[in-house]
Amino acid sequence: MPHAEILAEAKAELEAEGYTLEVTEFQDYVQPNQVVESGEYDANYFQHTPYLDDFNAEKGTHLVAVAKIHYEPFGIYSGSTDSLENIQENAKIAVPNDTTNEARALLLLEANGIIKLKADAGLTATINDIEENPYNVEIVELEAAQVARVIDEMDYVVLNGNYALEAGFDVSKDAIAVETADSEAAQTYANIICVREGSENSPAVEALVRVLQGENIRNFINERYAGAVVPIAE
Repeated sequence: MPHAEILAEAKAELEAEGYTLEVTEFQDYVQPNQVVESGEYDANYFQHTPYLDDFNAEKGTHLVAVAKIHYEPFGIYSGSTDSLENIQENAKIAVPNDTTNEARALLLLEANGIIKLKADAGLTATINDIEENPYNVEIVELEAAQVARVIDEMDYVVLNGNYALEAGFDVSKDAIAVETADSEAAQTYANIICVREGSENSPAVEALVRVLQGENIRNFINERYAGAVVPIAE
């Protein structure tokens, strides 16, 4: 995950503003919210808003998102067919089978004219929401970690940024289509800075957000991650 690297890059700029940034990495998705809720930590940076909303509802916590920093775009990658312009009838396309990732994959396919979804499908879309399939493509649903492994058996695969990197893809060079920063999926699943309710306007939090959304960090993200991680502006 890129979060610790991005925060490390922000340290010097925050120090110039009079703040010392201490970063702790956790190996799960529960502790980072617990330590912010307790006041032990001022903020965390690892999750998107839907996860935070579910966490608050389940745990009774009082955490809020204060800024979107980056998203990790889904991309379409060529298997046996080299471009979307050359898509063939009955093309096979592998997508992740979990709810969130499958919806993002289907929305990306729709944005590129391969399928059309029901108008209200949105970020809960499944293959049952495909309303039009002009190329009669076969959507092959697989566990997210398995999708890249079948690329030689498919016309295309749809991967998120992390799995694309793990598979050795350079997102900026290898993806033939990617989610745009203004897409519903990118805006919804952007990684956020999260704080305990009531501290949104503290000077330290405002400084952290200002630096992470600033030009230096945007340039670092773009250069370091080559399109697998993309800065997002609200």
